[in-house]
Amino acid sequence: MSTNAKRTMRVLLGKVGLDGHDRGIKILAEALKDAGMEVIYTGLHQRVPHVAQTAVQEDVDVVGVSILSGAHMTLVPELIQELRARGAGDKKVIAGGFIPEEEDRRALEALGAAYVFDQDVPLTDTVRIIAELGARQ
Repeated sequence: MSTNAKRTMRVLLGKVGLDGHDRGIKILAEALKDAGMEVIYTGLHQRVPHVAQTAVQEDVDVVGVSILSGAHMTLVPELIQELRARGAGDKKVIAGGFIPEEEDRRALEALGAAYVFDQDVPLTDTVRIIAELGARQ
């Protein structure tokens, strides 16, 4: 492969914790694939260390988690810490699902999340934002 060839953006998506609702993240995965990104989906009920390890092994640009359980203030900081502990603190972490409080979204970004989506962001905007974040690697 030529050194000038642009690498396809790689995005890992996961459902951490006990949240069993995956329709939204599967729709997002398909939209990201349609936009030309490579998507690795870890599935439901994943533990944070597993998601972090998979992100490292797969050499992804962006790590996204969808949380509908209300555990975002615990799980997202844990993921950021796990990635840093594995030498992958440069991975862009995004979160979404149901994170209704603006204060929580700001707090997560202050802790290192690259972007925290609320549930009202249109899918096309979500794909665009993820593409922009991944391009900044």
